[in-house]
Amino acid sequence: MSEDQSFQLYLVDGINKYHNARSRAFWHDIFHLLRGKSAELLSFDEIRAKLHLREESYRGLHDIPLDHIKGSVGRYRDFNRSFLPRRSVDQDRWSRVYAMASGQRGLPPIEVYQVGDVYFVRDGNHRVSVARELGAKTIQAHVTELSTPVPFHADMTDRDIDDIAAYSAFRDETGLATTRIHHQSLRLSDASRYPDLLGLIEIHRGFLGRVRGTPVSLETAAADWYDNVYRPVVTVMRKYHIMDEYPDRTEADLFLWMVRNLADLREQFEDVPTAPTRDNVIDFLRERGLNVPDNFLAENDPEVETLRFAANVIADAAGSEPGSDS
Repeated sequence: MSEDQSFQLYLVDGINKYHNARSRAFWHDIFHLLRGKSAELLSFDEIRAKLHLREESYRGLHDIPLDHIKGSVGRYRDFNRSFLPRRSVDQDRWSRVYAMASGQRGLPPIEVYQVGDVYFVRDGNHRVSVARELGAKTIQAHVTELSTPVPFHADMTDRDIDDIAAYSAFRDETGLATTRIHHQSLRLSDASRYPDLLGLIEIHRGFLGRVRGTPVSLETAAADWYDNVYRPVVTVMRKYHIMDEYPDRTEADLFLWMVRNLADLREQFEDVPTAPTRDNVIDFLRERGLNVPDNFLAENDPEVETLRFAANVIADAAGSEPGSDS
């Protein structure tokens, strides 16, 4: 049998496979809809904008896992998240790609963008769809990577993506993405709380402006706040492994809790000195039935002194700013 005859046989088989895949795409989408989950591919342009991705570099030709291809540059509505073809996908083109893949010709490499461990098809959506239909685990691809400072994984839900998008926006707005490139994590478990962190930085900005006698930019204030307020708190948290006993929360969550507690004390008892942040940490642990390290009760090292100073600065600033809500 000639190569052309084989190709024609594979083409007929490809047409049948296409219709079968189209039917499965319908039921796949219905199933995800009933479960309240998205069956859509991710839009590369949308993710790029959400995560403020800019720098990219070519990484060469690699075999990449098909199940880590979760999006597309321009065809994200033509295939669902399993790369099953929808109505808009041309039958003849899909079937011809199937025939090529099934015969001796094989498939040429696709082109993808990589963000974290997720891939977005730049060229070759039909090839990905056919490769998955044939049961392949990997596919050859020319990879261009876009660096991201926040984790981006193939198993992320839409909510996870929105959460890291909010974190990325906070880092960019405050300038910490560039002024403190290797900063400790400021991620919150509740993405709606980033305005609270931003509010604290704005309070610190006003405080610095009064101390220096001149207006201070948000970027400058954020860097100073990180160095002299947030990082000392995180240093003590890590020194005593406080977060080990509260795994469902982040360091930034605990930081906001302490600040809120300090602000409440200041508001209710204006003449009472603000409790050291160390005491607030102890209260936080005891209220939740967690162990308090013995040596933490008698701690008197410079790190805790810095923490106390930072906490009092926050409380003083919060108390002096009208309408502040920490």
